Amino acid sequence: MSNKLLSFYTDDSVKSRYDKLSSERKMYVDRAVRNAKVTIPMLFPEETDNYTTTYKTPFQSIGARGVNNLASKIMLALFPPNEPFFRLELGDLAKQQVNATGDTSAMTKIDQLMSSIERQLMDYMEANRCRITISEGVLQLIVAGNCLLYLPPKEGGIKLYKLNNYVVVRDGTGAWIELIAKDSISYAALPQEAKVHVSEDINPDKNIDVYTHVYLGDDDTYYMYQEIEGEVVSGSDQQFPKDKVPWIPLRLRKMDGESYGRSYVDEYYGDLKSLDTISEAIAEMATLSAFALFLVSPSGTLRVDKLKNAQTGDFVKGKEGDVVAFQLNKVNDLQVAYQHKQELQSNLSFAFLLNSSVQRNAERVTAEEIRYVANELEDSVGNIYSLLSLELQLPLVRCIMAQLMAQGSLPDIPEGANGVQTHIITGMEALGRGHDLTKIEQFLQIGATIPDFQNRLKVGNVLLQLGTALGVDASTLVMSDEEYQAVQQQMLQQQMAQQMASPLAQGAVQEATQKG
Repeated sequence: MSNKLLSFYTDDSVKSRYDKLSSERKMYVDRAVRNAKVTIPMLFPEETDNYTTTYKTPFQSIGARGVNNLASKIMLALFPPNEPFFRLELGDLAKQQVNATGDTSAMTKIDQLMSSIERQLMDYMEANRCRITISEGVLQLIVAGNCLLYLPPKEGGIKLYKLNNYVVVRDGTGAWIELIAKDSISYAALPQEAKVHVSEDINPDKNIDVYTHVYLGDDDTYYMYQEIEGEVVSGSDQQFPKDKVPWIPLRLRKMDGESYGRSYVDEYYGDLKSLDTISEAIAEMATLSAFALFLVSPSGTLRVDKLKNAQTGDFVKGKEGDVVAFQLNKVNDLQVAYQHKQELQSNLSFAFLLNSSVQRNAERVTAEEIRYVANELEDSVGNIYSLLSLELQLPLVRCIMAQLMAQGSLPDIPEGANGVQTHIITGMEALGRGHDLTKIEQFLQIGATIPDFQNRLKVGNVLLQLGTALGVDASTLVMSDEEYQAVQQQMLQQQMAQQMASPLAQGAVQEATQKG
């Protein structure tokens, strides 16, 4: 272990550092357990739970449906299937150098190469089931607000850490500067260089805690090493550039001054808890109401055993009023509770983007109404997309590129203005483009009703804006004004030439006829 590693903090034990930081994390873990109980309990169990634990199912399904639905929409917006969520292109300086060569086909060849690398990265993600692990992480973000992704540089794939298995420290700007991940691995599964730090007479089935410490050095390089039983594992020291570190700590809601984020369920926990409580009360009252019980007057002449054994059509001695059916008479109270339950369900359906909440409860609902409400719902979670684009999508692309380059599947690609730049084309940007496309369509529809609209329309600019709204580089598909004028002038010259050639041809035919 280098002196630089030893001088990072005063205590030599990573475990003690982990335990110290766990005290700050505890309130976030408790909140995550609480949120899971009203949504999907097995998403974030308590530390004492195991595979034998039987979880108590909530009395409402809105929480589980909402979490799954919101996670699906976030995944669809950030990682659309069969389509790259990012675009690789040359930096500004690199483009200038290519254009300076004068080769007009060079940029097209480079774009084809970038597209090939994009497909290779997407194929790698699918082959290593990255999408599955990321979707599990999104569920954790919605319920717990935090999770940690690790992309092993050599093995490939992604590993997910829940909030109760790691600690993180962030600086004032929100960038993480230190994290410690805890793994519980059986002795038999440990690598040989790690087993030397464990007693030889240990049970092979016993789990050993392995702590991985990662921190940012003064030279903008992340340093990593592992510790078992207070000793550093030999050969575990690694270094990573700041923009290619394989550890990605995620948070859903950024809170200034806090190392951990807040979850989406935190914002609606009150409604979820109230809905669960009132649903339980209604279910219990419905069970009591369904219970049939008859009250027999003690002073009546009707004998209970005679009534109990009577068949349909039998005659039993007694008088009306001796037997009365037991009733709770709570219909009005249940009606108030049911109405409040419906209101809570409606509010939560809007919050979790459930499709049934978009359509108005009426005989006729216009498409414009549905589109407007759907856009409002998407805007309500737009800040989620913006944060995840910065803290998930960009680091993910850079880490996967680093993995492929380490494996030799990709050449070393320079990045930045002199190399390749990564642009995210989904999430918040896609939402903005979708709104722009809707506005352009509405503008063209309304403008079509105005006289002389087509003659005053700048068609070239409209085509460029349509391409931008659809995420297409329309500049390569649509002619510029100069190119369009040149083509029009060439067509005009050709028409004039044809018109001039036609009389000459007719004269030549007439002259030939006369000579013949």
